[in-house]
Amino acid sequence: MPGPGRAPRGGYQKPKELGKTVRRLLGYLTRSPLPLVLVLVCLLTSVAANLGGSYMLRDIINRFVWSGCTDVAGLGLALVGLIVVYALGAVAAYVQSAAMVRLAQRGVNRLRRDLFDALQDLPLSFFDQHPHGELMSRFTNDADNVQMALEQSLVSLVSSALMFVGLVTLMLVINWRLFLVTLAVLALTTALFRLIGGKSRRYYQDQQTALGSLNGNIQEVIEGLRVVKAFTHEEQATADFKVRNDAYRDAASLAGFFSGIIGPVSHNLMNMSYALTACFGGVLSVLQGFDLGGLVVYLNYSKQVGQPINQVSQQMTALLSALAGAERIFAVMDAQPEVDQGKVTLVRAEGEARAWCWSVPEADGSRRLVPLRGDVRFEEVNFSYVPGKRVLKNISLYATPGQKIAFVGSTGAGKTTITNLINRFYEIESGRITYDGIDVRDIAKDDLRASLGMVLQDTHLFTGTVMENIRYGRLDATDQECIQAAKTANAHSFIRRLPQGYQTMVTGDGANLSQGQRQLLAIARAAVADPPVMILDEATSSIDTRTEKHIEAGMDALMENRTVFVIAHRLSTVRNSNCIVVLEHGQVEEKGDHDSLLAQKGRYYQLYTGQFQLD
Repeated sequence: MPGPGRAPRGGYQKPKELGKTVRRLLGYLTRSPLPLVLVLVCLLTSVAANLGGSYMLRDIINRFVWSGCTDVAGLGLALVGLIVVYALGAVAAYVQSAAMVRLAQRGVNRLRRDLFDALQDLPLSFFDQHPHGELMSRFTNDADNVQMALEQSLVSLVSSALMFVGLVTLMLVINWRLFLVTLAVLALTTALFRLIGGKSRRYYQDQQTALGSLNGNIQEVIEGLRVVKAFTHEEQATADFKVRNDAYRDAASLAGFFSGIIGPVSHNLMNMSYALTACFGGVLSVLQGFDLGGLVVYLNYSKQVGQPINQVSQQMTALLSALAGAERIFAVMDAQPEVDQGKVTLVRAEGEARAWCWSVPEADGSRRLVPLRGDVRFEEVNFSYVPGKRVLKNISLYATPGQKIAFVGSTGAGKTTITNLINRFYEIESGRITYDGIDVRDIAKDDLRASLGMVLQDTHLFTGTVMENIRYGRLDATDQECIQAAKTANAHSFIRRLPQGYQTMVTGDGANLSQGQRQLLAIARAAVADPPVMILDEATSSIDTRTEKHIEAGMDALMENRTVFVIAHRLSTVRNSNCIVVLEHGQVEEKGDHDSLLAQKGRYYQLYTGQFQLD
């Protein structure tokens, strides 16, 4: 936040729909009306005490100083009254500040919570279109700006406006002729503020742009330092940094210069106004009998009247920037949530510990139970991430319960897309996907995904213990079940060698573990979920050949009696699949088991023999 006499930093970032954003943001404050009323009452009391205390000096000077009165008791009583008024204003200002901070914290807390809840309901396509850093800035930069604006800028803006109106009113009441001098200086001050402040804001915007470029360059070089050193581009990186650093220095220097001169210019103009007012007021006192107390109070007001204008200019910039941030937050909250009209739910089968059924609603209101077996079928499925650019074209395939279906093909052929459609991360354009004979669009998404286990190529571990990360697959799993899942995935041996075993903390997305160990934990997490259908997307891509052989038995146990979809570039991992589907350009090019596809000597044969030649 800029200090007194400084230009607003960063320039005006006006929201596109100011009124709508203000009303919606104030709704987060007015949910608790009593604290807001208390803030307004205290604000009015503080401003009134400040103005009223100064005005009381007029009577004190006229009665006890100018007139030469020796009524010490009366003077003491008047001073006590003055102290009481200022004390009341100080207490009101303290209560107002404390209440507004509490009110703003609660409002922004609700805002962040609503934003986080809204993110949970958004489809994956939204996150594909919005970088994670951009979404994170809604919780950090934008929310922090809103909080600061509610705590400080809003109150300061209202207080400054009230103070300015009160000062002008009292100055007119004291002597309207003197106010003409003040008005002329205020007009000049406002014009200079607009001129210098506009330049300052423009250069601050250039500074922010240059800073963003500089920070991006630093981050890029640090993350890619190994590549920089490998290609001996240190000198080029240094030269590039110097250009960006010099651009930031130049923009910051100009911004700081124009921001810095506002204070001295404003201060000198107010001093000029004070001197002219004192001279003209002295003339009025001699020629028209203008009272000394009125002149002293007016001079005091004339030194204060410029401050609210400066404060309004500063706080308006901060407030508009915060409203622009709030508008960006509301834009995320208003994004179209994930559509889920599924009515079929997942229920536990009676008499069997780990068996489940689909509960299908009937037309008469009753519900029919269908055993969950893991029969997945694609019927003429078409899909596009972007309209007009089809990724999957007339895909038809099936996986009966207990089968292992493998997808192979070039990068971008649509392998991962197929698995994303099974759990409805995305909605198909046409065709039909059935799960145990039920259209997946009729199954509630939470229940559908609860029946599927996934091991992704890009593993993600949460901050917590190893045990907690395994239990993430099924939150009600016991420690013993988690340990058994780790043994199934062949992760138990390396976990025991960790400093605290299963209680070892995992931080930084598993930075203290190797990539292979992270994937083993992801496999264990899927194993503890014990789902009837398993999706393995390059599950062993980061595991060396020796480790891969060690976990083959565990993977076989994991896949036993389950329908399994496997995506793999290592064709050696899919040889024992019941069906291998070769995808190219979003279409099924070949389909069959390992031996039959080799006998055809088609695309699979080329991929398979090519891999062995590379080996």
